[in-house]
Amino acid sequence: MKKFFLILAAGVSAAWISGCADRNLEQPYQWSQRASAFESLDAGGTAEGFAADLCVIPADESWDDPMVNAEAAAVFDLSDKDVIFGKNAFRRLYPASTTKVMTALLAIKYGNLDDVVTVTEDAVITESGATLAHIEPGDQITLGQLLYGLMLPSGNDAGAAIAVHMAGSIEKFADMMNEEARSLGATGTHFVNPHGLNDPEHYTTAYDLYLIFNEALKQPYFRQVIGTTAYTAQYTDADGNPVTQTWKGGNWYMTGERETPEGLTVLGGKTGTTNAAGYCLIMAVQDEAQKEYVSVVMKAGSRPDLYANMTQITVSYTHLRAHETAANL
Repeated sequence: MKKFFLILAAGVSAAWISGCADRNLEQPYQWSQRASAFESLDAGGTAEGFAADLCVIPADESWDDPMVNAEAAAVFDLSDKDVIFGKNAFRRLYPASTTKVMTALLAIKYGNLDDVVTVTEDAVITESGATLAHIEPGDQITLGQLLYGLMLPSGNDAGAAIAVHMAGSIEKFADMMNEEARSLGATGTHFVNPHGLNDPEHYTTAYDLYLIFNEALKQPYFRQVIGTTAYTAQYTDADGNPVTQTWKGGNWYMTGERETPEGLTVLGGKTGTTNAAGYCLIMAVQDEAQKEYVSVVMKAGSRPDLYANMTQITVSYTHLRAHETAANL
């Protein structure tokens, strides 16, 4: 597998990261968006590259696997910082509720999980088919609890409540999301809401989803939430009465509705489904050698197809990598 590095030397122009210079993007890579990666120079006059700790894929590279019929898919080896499978990884697609990975990241990274959030009318979601945590205006619930309502039942209402608490409005929170995306190098992404309900200006790529999810995995509370199959929240309603709700996750591997890929442990992830986005899933797995991988499937045609695609790419390519590693020992 090819390795790509970004090196900045004093007095020498910076080189492009191959995977970020996608000619198909409407707003191609801008060097100014990466400038924050170079905050200081060491004594040798060099700075660590922006992608030194990331899996990087060339824009024009794609693996041909007839078993993968989803619109886009990819597998990232977090341990070796390598991409081991990619199909249309830079194609802009609707993310559906995989959007909530960014919402959770912002809440954990910049919020106070002990904050008591008063749910506002913004959390009233009336769109047909929208998944909900069933919180109500006036409810008082901690930010930490809301994250379970966001990620397990995929509560769009929880996303709205988090957004208003964090930024004062849905629009301002979307600005935070886009700023964070840019800082992570997710230049093929644009968000307009915290939950992923369809909007023509709300899109991302399989590669950008990896960048966001990879950053979220650095947060222990995020790992705790996505690794949970059921959570019981206790909070109060607008009149001060106690409310108890149990939220359950929808990842078929974790609920037992789909057999876990052989030799792997599913650490958790996020599903997403709308008519426009199709069926999406991003998740982290660990193999028997404790190596971690992130797998992404976007726009599968059905829920069974989603898991067939995910099993295909996760099993085939993580096992291939394990065999390659063993052969090199």
